[in-house]
Amino acid sequence: MDAKIGKFFDSVGSFFSGGDKIPWSEGDVIAGCEREVREATNSGNEGLKKECLMRLSWALVHSHQQDDVQRGIDMLEASLANSAPPLEDREKLYLLAVGYYRSGDCSKSRQLVDRCIEMQPDWRQALVLKKCIEDKITKDGVIGIGITASAVGAVGLIAGGIVAALARKK
Repeated sequence: MDAKIGKFFDSVGSFFSGGDKIPWSEGDVIAGCEREVREATNSGNEGLKKECLMRLSWALVHSHQQDDVQRGIDMLEASLANSAPPLEDREKLYLLAVGYYRSGDCSKSRQLVDRCIEMQPDWRQALVLKKCIEDKITKDGVIGIGITASAVGAVGLIAGGIVAALARKK
């Protein structure tokens, strides 16, 4: 019984903490990826440069910093404009979905992750991201309903106070 109660409180805590299963990257990882891109560019090896740019894009969209996330989104959108093999496009679409999720655009993120799942229905990473998106939408909806209810309640209290004050004056 105690284990069930513990699981319940863990799930409630996870719901309100906003935790998800998508990894984060730190500034030192981004700096390392940027260094790799510079070295690959200087070497003239285009294949290596593309690999390094994908790693940098991954690090940027998984960053805690919104500027980094936006830079990753911009890089990925620019690279999708060039034709690429479908597998590479799928990876870019997934990373874009992560970027939009991290930036708070769940609608765009869900559209992109759905495209990834269409390409590969059993892709675990995409399925996990889709679940995170759906959980965030649900959580935001519940919080929005709570805020609306609180606002309506507050307006009612204020209106009641005004009516009471006016009644006392008469």
